[in-house]
Amino acid sequence: MMSSTEERRQVTLRDVAEATGVSISTVSRVLDARSSSSRSATALRVRQIAEELGYRRNMSASGLRRGSTGTIGVLVPRLSDTVMAMMFEALERAARAHGHFAVVATSGDDPADERTAAETLLDRNVDGLILASARLDDQLPASLRERHVPHALVVRTDGTSPSALGDDEAGGYLAVRHLIDLGHTDIAVVTGPDFASTARDRLAGARRALTEAGLHLPADRIIGRGYSIENGAEAGEALFGRPSSERPTAVFAANDNLALGIIAAAQRAGISIGSDLALVGYNDIPLAQLLPVPLTSVRVPFDQIAESALRMLLDPDTKPRHITRALPTLIPRASSGPPRR
Repeated sequence: MMSSTEERRQVTLRDVAEATGVSISTVSRVLDARSSSSRSATALRVRQIAEELGYRRNMSASGLRRGSTGTIGVLVPRLSDTVMAMMFEALERAARAHGHFAVVATSGDDPADERTAAETLLDRNVDGLILASARLDDQLPASLRERHVPHALVVRTDGTSPSALGDDEAGGYLAVRHLIDLGHTDIAVVTGPDFASTARDRLAGARRALTEAGLHLPADRIIGRGYSIENGAEAGEALFGRPSSERPTAVFAANDNLALGIIAAAQRAGISIGSDLALVGYNDIPLAQLLPVPLTSVRVPFDQIAESALRMLLDPDTKPRHITRALPTLIPRASSGPPRR
């Protein structure tokens, strides 16, 4: 019968080495989550014995030896936003593939709260930061650069720090080109906040598609306040509160939350999505294809973006490009139809 002291004693690398008959360095190498997973007979036996003995790696101690903690801090505005939740999940998968663990903090849209959240993560000795909250006028990335804090921006960019994002200009172009190809000439764009590079670039792509087709985008056909469902509903009410002859026949919403708000406003105004009004969203959240009228949307490759960001952060010797942009894909569904004749 083991004593209570023996039961509480933590199983060490030495215990595993003695039980398997190999060196401590071999055990450490096999059990290091950051190393490639060997399938040799020795490695399999070491893992089996470690599990039977109840060995748990001391991440703090191993991190001190390597000069790292194996933890990545991720900063997002909010996790109630489906896109930000999807981005964090992609980053968590990528971090795990690199032998790291991702922790998340939320900051809202306030720069002061963003900085506080970032410092809280850094106080916990994360190996670097990934920000999905960057603003075009953001001082936090500049501060991180000055302090030589490893970091990368995802989804958005400030144009200076290492950034991995979708090609938002190309995505905006694809969305509006699709509507033009369907025969629409009166197209409204409901975009996001001015401080987000995504809003700026998606609007630029929409403008390019219209200009290419010889069409004009009047100022009253551009509405941009924020990225929430409520912002979309407000934009829809502004567009649909006009006489029917003055309403657009199609709307490009710069994210799917905005599209959901527009759908709600259209329903209240007695407008049928897909027949009375063509609608294209952005990001292709899981709900998009499950709506009563499935939403045409621009799909963003979040896993590709996450992998690029992790490489920027963890593999400086690879000298990755300063800013990488993953190409989005238009997913046509029933919400975008031709204009009524």
